[in-house]
Amino acid sequence: MEQYQKYFDENRNLWNQRTMIHKDSSFYDVHSFLEGKSSLNEIERGELGDIKDKKILHLQCHFGMDSLSLQRMGAQVTGVDLSDAAIEEAKRLSGQLSLDSKFICCNIYDLKDHLNEQFDIVFTSYGVIGWLPDLDRWSEIIFSFLKPGGFFYMAEFHPVVWMLDEDFKQVKYYYHNHEIVVMDTQGTYTDRSADIQGKEYSWNHGISEVLNALLSQKLELTFFNEYSYSPYPCFKNLIQGPDGNWRVIGIEDKIPMVYSLKALKKAN
Repeated sequence: MEQYQKYFDENRNLWNQRTMIHKDSSFYDVHSFLEGKSSLNEIERGELGDIKDKKILHLQCHFGMDSLSLQRMGAQVTGVDLSDAAIEEAKRLSGQLSLDSKFICCNIYDLKDHLNEQFDIVFTSYGVIGWLPDLDRWSEIIFSFLKPGGFFYMAEFHPVVWMLDEDFKQVKYYYHNHEIVVMDTQGTYTDRSADIQGKEYSWNHGISEVLNALLSQKLELTFFNEYSYSPYPCFKNLIQGPDGNWRVIGIEDKIPMVYSLKALKKAN
């Protein structure tokens, strides 16, 4: 991973800046969260099922709201994120709620240097794998931290979304992982006028790349779902429907915006 280190460092700097904006934003609405509202969406709540008394490893957890929501549902959760500012805020929220979630600041590719246990569920969601250049290494990490009989669950923005330009007007980027996507940062999805400086570096991953990475570890795919909406208004030119979800203006329901999957690690 040495060849990617400068990109990871730049992205960490960017997410440290974003965290300071996100934690006070109406988008994340920490006040309602502290009052008891779950930050999880209907998609992942329904597909995860009963997680009471399960051990969950949450990869790329940002500042911990989903991790703590999982904890409130009865799980024991360990969250991991690259951003030290995000992990500091996650720990602060955990303490404020008197929850015993554990949070680790590291690149998930280095997680074996920081954690030595296995989990019933490995979980990750929304805007995560695009920060990872190598999905084979990613899937190996997932496999190694899963107990036999445990499963990996992911809800993620669909690669079709990342092909299009920021206004959803034309195809701008490769569907497949053919290049490093380099962007000059202007604000963030919670506040597009925020004073955030830096470049971001990301990688697009087609569905076949994701599935083949997981299958290469002999994980057994139990479902794969696609959704024509986003639960979040984190892109431009979206309109909210009666169901509370968000779709691209002019092409509502014509493109997939989110997918989810579950993959089982067979018992020995």
